[in-house]
This record gives sequence, C-alpha cells and structure tokens, in this order.
Amino acid sequence: MPKFVAYLRKQLTNQSKYPTLMCEYVHNCHVKEITDISNYFDIERQLVNPTANSSPLGKPDQEIHMKNGSQIARAFLNFAGLIFFIIAASYISNTLWGGKPEKIEADTHLTYSQEMSVKTFGEENNLPTEITKSVFGLSSKEDLMKTVGSFNMDEAMLTEKINKALALYAEEDSKDWQKIAAKFAGWIIFLFVVFRMTRKKQIHPGSRKVLYLASIILFGVILGADPSAMGTIKDAIALYGAKGVIFPPRMVALTVFLLMVFIANKFFCSWGCQLGTLQDLIFRFNRNKKDTKGLLPQYKPPFMLTNTIRITFLVVFTIIAFVWARDIIEFIDPFKIYKLSALTYVGWMFISILLIVSLFIYRPWCSLFCPFGLAGWFLEKISIYKIKVDYDKCVACGMCAKACPNGSMEAILKQDRAIPDCFACSTCIDTCPQEAIDFSKGKRTKPDIDKFKGLSTKNIAE
Repeated sequence: MPKFVAYLRKQLTNQSKYPTLMCEYVHNCHVKEITDISNYFDIERQLVNPTANSSPLGKPDQEIHMKNGSQIARAFLNFAGLIFFIIAASYISNTLWGGKPEKIEADTHLTYSQEMSVKTFGEENNLPTEITKSVFGLSSKEDLMKTVGSFNMDEAMLTEKINKALALYAEEDSKDWQKIAAKFAGWIIFLFVVFRMTRKKQIHPGSRKVLYLASIILFGVILGADPSAMGTIKDAIALYGAKGVIFPPRMVALTVFLLMVFIANKFFCSWGCQLGTLQDLIFRFNRNKKDTKGLLPQYKPPFMLTNTIRITFLVVFTIIAFVWARDIIEFIDPFKIYKLSALTYVGWMFISILLIVSLFIYRPWCSLFCPFGLAGWFLEKISIYKIKVDYDKCVACGMCAKACPNGSMEAILKQDRAIPDCFACSTCIDTCPQEAIDFSKGKRTKPDIDKFKGLSTKNIAE
C-alpha cells in the first residue's frame, strides 16, 4: 500500500496526468468517488496515518484554511469590483449614447368632431403626419381636407386605431437602429468565435472568464441593456396586452434569437446575453481554479422546482399584462443594471439580491424567471449542435456531472426525459479526463442501462 501512495503522490505532481489517474482509480478500484485533488490526500491520510492532522505535502491545516479564506475574500472583492465597474462604466456609456426612454405610451384622449377636417384633427391632437395618414389611409394631400366623418369611423373606433398607431410609433421612435445593428453584428461575430473555440475544446477556466467579461463589456456596458432576448418576449407580451399590437422588428429579433438557440443549444444565452454572462461570471468567482467546485457551497436546486417557478412566473406576468395592462417585470428588470436611469428602488433591491444569489446558485434569473430562458429550454431539445457524450470513451466517473454548475450534465449523461437548461458553458468538456464529451451536431445516443447505476450528485456542487 505505501508503494501505491508513493506512486499516487508522484503522479499528482504532473497536473496533466492526475485527472486520468483519478478517473481510472475511481472506475477500477471503486474505493470512493473522487472529484478533486484534495480527495486524494484524504485517502492518503487514511491509508498512511488515519490520525494525522496534516495537509498535503506536510502543510498544516491552518495554512490551507488561510489560503481558502484568502480565495474567498478575493472572490468577494472581484464581485464588488465588477459591480462597481459596471455601474460606473454604464453611466458613462449611457451619457454618451443618450437615447429616449422606452415605455408604453398612455392612451390619448382625442379632440373629436365629425365636421373637422382630417388636417385640423391631426393638428388639434398633435399627431405626427405619418400617423394621420396611416390611420385614415390617405393617398394625397387633398384627402387632408376631407371631414373626419366621411371615413365612417366613430370616436371609439378612431381612438383605438390612433392609440395603436401611436404605440407603434413610440416603439419605433425610441430605438437607436444604428446601435441595434451594431449589437447584432457584434453578437454574430463574437458567438461565431466562441462557437469555434467550443468545438475545438479551447475553452478553459481562464478563457471562460475572459469571454464572459468581454460579453458583459461589449453587449452590456457599451451597447446597453436593450435589445435583449428576454426583452423580445417580455416587451411583446406587455405591448400586446396594453395596446393589442405587435411591433414587427421585435418579432424579427425574437426569430433571430430563437434561431441561434436552434442552431447551437442555447448558445446565445450562454455567451451573448449581457445578464446571463454577468450571472455566470459572478458564479465562477466563487469557484476553485479548476472551476470544478465552489469555494463556498454552491447549490443545485431541483429542476422540477425551478422550472415550475419559471412557468408560473410567466403565466402570472402574462395574465397581469393582458388583464390589467401592467408590465410587472419592468419594475425589477435586471437588465437595467446597464441603464441606471431606468431603475427604481425596488429594482435596485431585486438586482442586488439576484447578483448576490448568483454567487451560490447558477444563473438564478435564467432558471427562475426569464421568459426567453423558458422558450429556449423547449427549443434546445431539437437544437442542431449540443453537448454529447461518447459512451465508448466514458468510464462513468461522474466528474463532469459534479463540475457542471447546474444539474444538466447528470441528466444528459443518463439521458433523462427532462434535461435542465444546458448553457453550453464547456465546463463538462474541459473536466472530462477521457475527452468523451464534445459539442457536436446530431442526436444524443443513449447509454447502457447499468452504465450510470448509482451515479448521483449532491445538491451542493463539490
């Protein structure tokens, strides 16, 4: 046995070898499930001197605890520094960009008389010329002199048409189309680069954080809170509930976002969403260097619970939007961290809690509240590219499931019927010692019935 311990210690000095050894040791010896290098030393202590109170390589436990404490302190400092940077930089960015507030216009009460000319009607109600033309269907300047009554519309019908037209006009007028075009172009380029890196297995803990930070700065700080994938669904429901209209450009944007999900398994949410990447980076701050477990406990709530909350939230939001014409998300919209002027006190409180929780639970907004997250979860079932496992290479060590920030990898391994949202973050790909996981197209194959018998991860990510 001492020879084995000596061999084990020797192998641990080579960081490129220990994951394979770890996996083989678990799979072949069945001594215990090992998920981190520290577990090896736990075994060594038990084999060599069970009563010893020393840590790896003779370092006292107190020194290890101090090191862990400094890592935790660094995690909180990184968290505070990131939030301060986003607030300060977003304020500067919004000041430079300017822009008009995006809100649903209140209904207009019209000055109305059937004897009024169309031109006078438009002037009295301060209607833009294009609104007047579209509502009355004018084809020439002479039509402006016709009376309002000649168009066979009573006051109620005319008021409804004008309010709908004004709502669409306000939506159009509030958009910075050059900025939006730049953002979509940036998304396409950025996501293509990350897609290539994922396919080539080039995403590791360090590069992952850099990519998240780049996404936050580019698509959040510089290019702002809007548009966002969540906003396309949220604003579409709110606008239709309040005015009974659909803003066509928003539907085009939603189609593009859903197409991204269809092509590459929620890839946009993982790498392009300015709020998703912010939550993800915060979560990674509270992880070890290998990005396999939390410095402080990180929890994986049951998917049935989180998805039930998410579905319920969307149903409640939709009912309130249609019955009372109220947008309840607008008051707590976490994307507004990139647009400080739009935040209320309630919004600040909600976002603060959300971001703190992100240290311990993976992407809480995405898994508990996001309307697009729910839509993307349904669509990712038929996505072209997805996380797949080569079961001929896989030795069922469970390392990928342990390292996965939520419960999706365990469900993918076992091919459960309900697979939680997979954000294609590449943690499983980077962790697998057998290189049995990749991001590729095609259907997932099913494992042998007994391959993962007994495999289970705890609610705390280890």
